[in-house]
Amino acid sequence: MNLEDYRGIWVYIEVKDGNVAPVSLELLGAGRMLADKRGTELGGVLIGSGVKPLATTLFAYGADVVYVYDDPIFEHYRTEPYMRALLDCCHKHKPEVLLYGATPTGKDLASAIATDLPTGLTADTTILDIEEDTGLLLASRPAFGGNIMATILCKKYRPQMATVRPKVMKALSPDPARTGRIIEEQIELHEEQMRTKVLEVVRETVKKARIDEADIVVAGGKGMGSKEGFQLIHELADVLGAAVGASRDVVEAGWIDHHHQVGQTGVTVTPKIYFAIGISGAIQHIVGMQNSELIIAINKDPNAPIFQACHYGIVGDALEIVPLLIKRLKEELPKLNASADAKEEIRHA
Repeated sequence: MNLEDYRGIWVYIEVKDGNVAPVSLELLGAGRMLADKRGTELGGVLIGSGVKPLATTLFAYGADVVYVYDDPIFEHYRTEPYMRALLDCCHKHKPEVLLYGATPTGKDLASAIATDLPTGLTADTTILDIEEDTGLLLASRPAFGGNIMATILCKKYRPQMATVRPKVMKALSPDPARTGRIIEEQIELHEEQMRTKVLEVVRETVKKARIDEADIVVAGGKGMGSKEGFQLIHELADVLGAAVGASRDVVEAGWIDHHHQVGQTGVTVTPKIYFAIGISGAIQHIVGMQNSELIIAINKDPNAPIFQACHYGIVGDALEIVPLLIKRLKEELPKLNASADAKEEIRHA
């Protein structure tokens, strides 16, 4: 393999319900940084049915070129046709780096591509960088149960591939004036050749806390002492109108359901305010909330790692501090809301 033949940073563009998935826009932001550092183009690979108009969105979020496979056979995601299209594009244009969102679709497609191309795949990457002179992708992720950060390299093969979890990277502010090149590609595929068929899409509505969309997250750990003590986290969240998060050990103890778990094996969140209460701050948890705008930690251990990741820290027993915080917030928040309502009335008077 001649590594000099490979050029460009690519992002596989995932489409959901007719729109570009947010994780793909986030990866375009990360890819833009890599492409600029390498002095090369940022490309997006767009596969689907009726998806060509979405290319303008990709240009606005940083792409220079978009490779489009637009055909009815791609109406629903299936591994085989999507894999064959992406392989065709890779063989023709030879990208140096190919990034995917670590979603069910992205993970499935990335692993399928990695079995066919002579290259590797780094899963659940949390930090991306690239060597300016060699083009070597530095893909870092927690390892050994979150106790260390490992940087994984693919020195001998191309493209270098990685999946990145949603909410880990930040999308660029869209620039509607940006333009780029659309390269329309085709591959001969016939429905009768496909080994799987999508007969029906059944959407099931399950009531779950979408903590990844919340402006405020109150997360608790084993420092709350017990399942009963953890109820203080729910009470504080109710007062603030926040979502409830949790560390892995709390979920494993059965204090709360898994979809509340924040961290490498849970959800990645980026709220405006994140409370880490009774959470020690293992790397496994930090990677799931480190991009929050404001992090407030409460822990009785002054040497807890969480204090290295927070903006404000309180050293003390959470079981004593949280009730005081709830009491004070109940007193002050109605006053603040009343003041805000009065200002709004004056503004419209």
